[in-house]
Amino acid sequence: MFRRTLVSTLTIALCASTALAQDVAQSGSEYFTAGQDQIAERIAAEPNTNQAKNVILFVVDGMGVNTNYGIRLFQGQEMGLLGEEHNLPHDLYPNSAIIKTYNINAQTPDSAPTAGAMNTGVKQVFNTINMADTVIHDDCSTEAPLTLFSEMLSEAGKSVGVVSTARITHATGAAVYAKTANRNWENNAPEGCVDIATQLVDQMEAGVIDIALGGGARSFAPEGTEIEVGTGNRPDDVNLIDRATEIGAQVVYNAEQLSSADMTAPVLGLFTNSDMNYEHDRPEGEPSIADMTEAAITSLQGNEEGFYLMVEPGRVDHASHGGNAHRTFTDGVAFAEALALADEMTDDEDTLIIVTGDHEHAIVFNGYCGRGTPITGLCMDVAAGQVEHSGEPVLAADGKPYTVVGFGNGAGSVLVEQEDGSYSGERPELTQEEAQDPDYLQQALIPASSESHSGVDVGLWAKGPWAHLFGGTMDQEMIFHVMHHATLDAAAE
Repeated sequence: MFRRTLVSTLTIALCASTALAQDVAQSGSEYFTAGQDQIAERIAAEPNTNQAKNVILFVVDGMGVNTNYGIRLFQGQEMGLLGEEHNLPHDLYPNSAIIKTYNINAQTPDSAPTAGAMNTGVKQVFNTINMADTVIHDDCSTEAPLTLFSEMLSEAGKSVGVVSTARITHATGAAVYAKTANRNWENNAPEGCVDIATQLVDQMEAGVIDIALGGGARSFAPEGTEIEVGTGNRPDDVNLIDRATEIGAQVVYNAEQLSSADMTAPVLGLFTNSDMNYEHDRPEGEPSIADMTEAAITSLQGNEEGFYLMVEPGRVDHASHGGNAHRTFTDGVAFAEALALADEMTDDEDTLIIVTGDHEHAIVFNGYCGRGTPITGLCMDVAAGQVEHSGEPVLAADGKPYTVVGFGNGAGSVLVEQEDGSYSGERPELTQEEAQDPDYLQQALIPASSESHSGVDVGLWAKGPWAHLFGGTMDQEMIFHVMHHATLDAAAE
């Protein structure tokens, strides 16, 4: 009966599409026919209500809709396209939503409570991780820990992993396993509280975390202790690397060690002393985010009960803080490659894949630019009678060209501090070569040592079991509730 209904639906959709195509002047347009094909696919689509065996949550730190747009064009232009017609893997996912990102006490959020909301189902206080709303930031005595999605799934027999290109103890990744009144207590919590690095090893020993890969080795060894990728800076005498080894975990420091690790045992990957390198600067021997994602999925798939994996392309955020669009986008392309690989390694029938950002940045895209304008370059004018831009830069009211990408604030500010402490300045002349230099800092208005987050909504894209529950404008904590329903509630139905 289901097959007959599906065939009938497809037939009706295709017939309607054919009839419309015969009736209108634009029927020969590739845009028109592509639209008709997509409508037919959507009419025939059925929601996937299987129980999710696996969940993969990609939290691209600092990627709102604007940043996603920039990554899309950058990758498309790297492929030789004009760019605008390109789609990132998740752009084609069948389900999407707009996500509000505010914290309990902050219009503009930070990464700790935003990632925490996804992992607990409730909004949280600025600069805290996985604490109830009664917590006071930086006050250890007020800590009121919440129950984590990772803990729920571990109790249900599933495995859990976390991957980050930032420090593995940094805010977003830490939200999978840690609970703290201050996101900065990575290795130095006050007396009576437990630092984040210690909590990671605690959760590995408890069997909650099975694999954790990222940077930040310094937080796992005492100050001055030499480790393979740097030097420890813990203020106490605790060597967490030794402790991790004692509880049966393998500690790996490079791509070769990761690829040869025994994936039937817990794995702690510490590939750099602090954050991992930007993709543009990544040295030989340091695993890419795709390498880490592949290793994590390979490890977690050993559990027949399934798994939860959170992947954080963390340095997308850092590059925007630095006002450098080139590295924002190159790390974004690396994320897209990791996502495509994760999709290939899993099955839509039993794996829920979610892609979102924890917040956006104060990144802007200036106009009016013609098709194919280099996304990190100067805005080129629209050309009459042709699709591609004219090759002539658009000039602002000051008679100077401007880049497509800019920032509302940051190190690239055109206002420079003078000797008397005041700020003044004007936009410099800029060539295409200068604008497209990988080290170029895009022009910004407000002077700041570090560009800031933005409070605007971010996008969410999803596929797999119960992904259709995403839609419209939703609060960030709804991500947890969909994941919980797909994995645990659906099992009880």
